[in-house]
Amino acid sequence: MARPPAETVACPDCDLLQRIPELEPGAKARCARCGHVLASQSADPLDRPLALTLAAAVVFIVANTTSLMGLSAVGRFASTTIPNGAYEMWLQGEKITAAIVAFCAVVAPGAYILFMLTVLLAVRRPPAPHWVGELLRWGNSMQPWSMGEVMILGIMVALVKIAELASVDVGIGMYAVGALVILFAAIAMAFDPREVWRRVEWADGRVPSGVDSGP
Repeated sequence: MARPPAETVACPDCDLLQRIPELEPGAKARCARCGHVLASQSADPLDRPLALTLAAAVVFIVANTTSLMGLSAVGRFASTTIPNGAYEMWLQGEKITAAIVAFCAVVAPGAYILFMLTVLLAVRRPPAPHWVGELLRWGNSMQPWSMGEVMILGIMVALVKIAELASVDVGIGMYAVGALVILFAAIAMAFDPREVWRRVEWADGRVPSGVDSGP
């Protein structure tokens, strides 16, 4: 696929205007003044993010359908999943907290994975429909709200506090949440949104410059 001509960008740190040349796979373009990374060219801008996103989808299902942790105290045992935990909070009157937990731990990560899968599959054969760009924006909006690492930190603090009162068994769901946090970071590092925008067709139906529309 042919590359478009060099683009002019402003450095987000020092506002210096400069042209980004065509980058080789794995190369990065840094600001000539402050050294900020302006652009990078992934060696595999579509297949690797797609594989990571598919893995994240599987791990996400495991994280929300298996036990997060189990508690044993005075002969009683209880375990719960992330959705069930939010539901119990709702039943106990903590509706705002339950809604926040459900959104940040279930809705936002699930929406981010769904949007990314749709985008990465739709752009495999350019030109991609223009609605792909809108899904990419929605995916970027959901990513900051996917706070799996915050939930893990909160659970660890709670485990320390209740360790003297009950026996705690870490469930498969906890490991899955940890793996999901790592996968999200890997997707962010491997995914190049500029490659997606190069493949999105114009609103009037024209093929983007430098994009091979295929047979």
